[in-house]
Amino acid sequence: MKLSTELRPGIDQVGYVDYNVRDFHGYDTRLGATYNAYLILDEKVALIDTVKTPFAAQLKRNVASLVDLEKVDYLVCLHAELDHAGALPAMVEACPNAVVVCNAKCKDALAGFFDVSNWKFQIVASGDTLSLGKRSLAFVNIPMVHWPESSVAYMPEEKILFSNDAFGQHIATSIRFDDELDLPKIMEEAKSYYANIVAPYGKQVLNVLKTVQTLDLELIAPAHGVMWRSNIPAILDAYQRWASGKYAPKVLVIYDSMWQSTEIMAEEIYAGAVEKGQELAKANPSEPRLDAQLMHARKTALTRVATESLDAGAVAFGSATLNACLMPEMAAVLAYVQGLKFVQKDALAFGSFGWGVGGPEMIQKKLEEIKYPTITPAPLKAKQRPNAETLQACREAGAALAQAAWDRYLKTKTL
Repeated sequence: MKLSTELRPGIDQVGYVDYNVRDFHGYDTRLGATYNAYLILDEKVALIDTVKTPFAAQLKRNVASLVDLEKVDYLVCLHAELDHAGALPAMVEACPNAVVVCNAKCKDALAGFFDVSNWKFQIVASGDTLSLGKRSLAFVNIPMVHWPESSVAYMPEEKILFSNDAFGQHIATSIRFDDELDLPKIMEEAKSYYANIVAPYGKQVLNVLKTVQTLDLELIAPAHGVMWRSNIPAILDAYQRWASGKYAPKVLVIYDSMWQSTEIMAEEIYAGAVEKGQELAKANPSEPRLDAQLMHARKTALTRVATESLDAGAVAFGSATLNACLMPEMAAVLAYVQGLKFVQKDALAFGSFGWGVGGPEMIQKKLEEIKYPTITPAPLKAKQRPNAETLQACREAGAALAQAAWDRYLKTKTL
């Protein structure tokens, strides 16, 4: 049975569609994932990347349905992370005549995962070309997009970019091209992928885009998700927008509550942002409406929090006080946001307490650490239940956050 997708005659996607994965080192893969590997049949036979270790047998089956495994000449590794390279040892064993082609940093990374002492290597540097016969692969290193050894390969004869993790999405589907699925759905997943995987490396992404934009492209073949052939400008424009730090007119109110006091405050902050958004819409009818979102930290996946945070201009973080600390899920949210290094946002710390300091103060300290300017010099706090004065302050803070998000949007909309 042939389970491959033809890109061009002699070029097939032979990887694995994983419908069941729901956690990808913390990433919520609610739609599953794919591990794309690409087989090129020419005078020389090359396999670009592999799949996760548990699916090595399926990869071997897919390759063997198209070519005798002994005829594979090259196993090209663009990225040593195990969703790309996990099945590489199995393929080295199954393809006795194959040479592993990668850059020097990738070889070192592979040696950290596997015993490579008996592997045959061909080391390529950025700018090197590997001839396959009528076709060739030109390699470009893309360090820290998103590992130090990452690279891409361009096939000029077919105008195909094998783009590694860039331009990927986590979508499990037998439909493999961008023009065969709903484009808004693909773009939503591409944004989620960027926010949760690639976001810390925006400067490096911009450098890669400069190179990509010089290529004559008809097809982008990423390591995950569908391949791009009809909407290449859309995904390149989106990456340019995300990497450049363009803001949407968006406010997020993210909180966790114990006995609803912090939740009541969150709802007032949200209401203030919505009201201000309505004012801004009346004054600016040709601009997009301001989006305000209320997120309960324990009921919202970190993946969604990150996706919405990518382009938000202002965020309120709230927590009740638990054991003189903040709530555990809010701690997770703040740690996750800090690690993803999103563009700077205007922020607010708020929350409730019973008899001592804790949650709101710890949020304020974290905001200072990640250099998010706060709209109030100290967190908004309520002892037990928020009173009318506190609720009014919350509503005013929500309006201030909305204005701050709007100002950031206007400042970057022409980037």
